[in-house]
Amino acid sequence: PVLFQMSVSQLQSGRGVPCLRCRGTCTGFEPHSWRKICKSCKCSQEDHSLSSDVEDDRKIGRLLSDSKYATLTARVKGGDGIRIYKRNRMIITNPIVSRKDPTFDTITYEWAPPGLTQKLAMQYMELIPKEMQPVAGTDGAYYRRRQLMRQLPLYDQDPSQCRGLAEGELKLMEDFVKKYKAEALGVGEVALPGQGGSGKEEGKPQDKSIAATKPPESTKPPESTNGALEPVPAGGPYRCESCKQAVPGDCPVVYADRAGYSRQWHPACFVCCRCAEPLVDLIYFWRNGAAWCGRHYCESLRPRCAGCDELIFSEDYQQAEGMAWHKKHFACLECETLLTGKPFALDNASLLCTTCSKSKRL
Repeated sequence: PVLFQMSVSQLQSGRGVPCLRCRGTCTGFEPHSWRKICKSCKCSQEDHSLSSDVEDDRKIGRLLSDSKYATLTARVKGGDGIRIYKRNRMIITNPIVSRKDPTFDTITYEWAPPGLTQKLAMQYMELIPKEMQPVAGTDGAYYRRRQLMRQLPLYDQDPSQCRGLAEGELKLMEDFVKKYKAEALGVGEVALPGQGGSGKEEGKPQDKSIAATKPPESTKPPESTNGALEPVPAGGPYRCESCKQAVPGDCPVVYADRAGYSRQWHPACFVCCRCAEPLVDLIYFWRNGAAWCGRHYCESLRPRCAGCDELIFSEDYQQAEGMAWHKKHFACLECETLLTGKPFALDNASLLCTTCSKSKRL
């Protein structure tokens, strides 16, 4: 299905963009003052697909800059050092031979693994579910856009986008981001089995920049269950790290350099260990021997406010039933009454005062 087209003015303000989850019942996005939701339908920003290609490429460019993956970004002319993501698009042109005059059917993939032949890139695409293939104008492209917002929220990497930071917490967040870029952030590489890291042997550095410095402890290849790395015999057998099934030698696999090149994943198996969602554009965070999406990696280290969706860098925050809130955001979803020290109800993770909870049940 073809998705709706957003006007430039809609994208710039965010207002009026319909909600894809509500399918017609939402009157259009009305931003809340501090929650990352629509005031009209209470759905999230990503359900309204508020980002644009330019915004996404700037966000990923910022994430990958100042990391060893900066080669995947390009400097913007006159942009004061700003870098954007060199997103690899793929255009497939197939001739239609059923007509007298030669015509062509053009398919554009909004993202494809870089550095591959078109044949290998198409093999990769065919190994992920069709509804997740990022073909322009389809639900697969919308799914990718939504996952970019969900897995890699801008406010997890850019303190200027945060409204929950109190004075003195800015430096804490800057250090947090700097640390995860150095120790956890990664971008998966697609290659045939045994050819990850340009076919270099396990343990050898990929480039001079890595060779010049000793890698942090968390970037070393994880150990196998018997406490020793298992070298892969030449020619296989190769097995997927996730499902443990055999990997055919002529099918592309995903490598994660922070995991070491003795490990590989089927394209459909390279998912977040917490939410099991495919890692968008193969961007992962490595921790405790597993790949995480950005959202859940950050949540494994810092609490996330259930009210504003931002990470909490204060040691003084509200907790209830396994969830966390900035104290100033511990408020009723409907009437915004602060609920610290007051009775409340949790309805599907939505915080409500007793009055609004009763009226909702009626």
